Amino acid sequence: MSKGQEKRNRTVHSVSQELIKKSREAALAAVQIFNNPALTFKSEIYIVLMIISWTYLLHSYYRKAGIEYRYHRMVGDRKKFDKTAKGAHKYWELERCLNENGSPVDKSASQNLRFLIGLRHEIEHQMTTRIDELLSARFQACCLNYNSLIKTLYGDEFGIDKHLSFSLQFSSLNKEQVEILSKTQGLPENIHAYIKSFDEALSDDEFNDPRFSYRVFFVPKTANRKGQADQVIEFIKADSDLAIGINAQYAVIKETERKKYLPGQILKIASEAGYPKFNMTNHTNLWKGLNAKDVAFGYGVTVAEHWYWYESWVAKVIEHCKDSGQRYK
Repeated sequence: MSKGQEKRNRTVHSVSQELIKKSREAALAAVQIFNNPALTFKSEIYIVLMIISWTYLLHSYYRKAGIEYRYHRMVGDRKKFDKTAKGAHKYWELERCLNENGSPVDKSASQNLRFLIGLRHEIEHQMTTRIDELLSARFQACCLNYNSLIKTLYGDEFGIDKHLSFSLQFSSLNKEQVEILSKTQGLPENIHAYIKSFDEALSDDEFNDPRFSYRVFFVPKTANRKGQADQVIEFIKADSDLAIGINAQYAVIKETERKKYLPGQILKIASEAGYPKFNMTNHTNLWKGLNAKDVAFGYGVTVAEHWYWYESWVAKVIEHCKDSGQRYK
C-alpha cells in the first residue's frame, strides 16, 4: 500500500470516528432533553437532535464503506460536487441516506425515521402541543433502533444504553389519565392529518412492528418476598405466555371500550354538523358502496347480532358530507 493510500485511509478513519462521536453526543442529548420534566418543548428538540444523530451515523457508515455521500454530478469522467453559497460541500440529508441501496437501516426502522422526518417538516415553522405523550412510543423505537444499529456497525462499546436510565415519575397513572393520553384532542390539525395519512399507508405488520413504534405495558408489581431486589421496570419476552395473555386481554378491553354508534346516532351527529338532509338511505348507500362492514377496514363491529359503528366511520360520514357540497345541507 502506498503512503498516499495509507494517509487517505487514516483520514477516512479519523473523520468516521469524529462523526460517530458527534452522533452519540446528539443522541444522548436528545434523550436527556426529552426526559427533562422542566421542558415543554422537548419533542421538537428531540426530533431535531435524533435526525442529526442518525444523519451523522449514516455519514460515518458511508464514509467507511467508500460510498460517496456528497451531492454531485458527473462531468465527463470527473465528479462535479454541489456546494453551498459559501463553498462548502452539500452532504446527503437523512432521507437521502435512507434511500441509498446500501443503507444499513432495516425497513421498519427506516419507516420510523421517515415518520419523524415528515413530522419535523410539519412542526418546524409553528408551535405544537400534546405530541410528547401521543408519539412517545415512536420516539422510544427511534432510540432503540439507533442503539441497536450503532452497536451492530461499530461494536457494543459504542452503545448509549449504558449511559441512560429510566426516568422516575412523581405519580402513577389512573384510568382517566390513561384515557387522556390516548386521545388526540388539542392536537394541531396539520399534525393529526399527517399522522393519520402516514399510518394509513402502513400495513398492520409495519404499524405493529416495535422498530416502528415501541409500546410497553406498565403493570404494578410486587416482589415475591421481602428483601428481594425489585426493579422499577422489568421486561418480559413478547412471545412469553404472560405477554401473550396481557396483549390478548388488552385487545378485548380496547375493543369493548371503544365508543360505538347506531345509524340513528350517526344521522343526528351529521345533522348537528350542518348536514340535516343526510338520511338513512344515504347512509346505507354509503356504507354499501364502500363495503364498510368488511371488518378489515375497522369501521365497526357486531355485538349481540347488531352492527355498531366506530368513531372512524362517523368521521368518514362527515368527510363524505363535506365533499358532497350542498347536497345534504
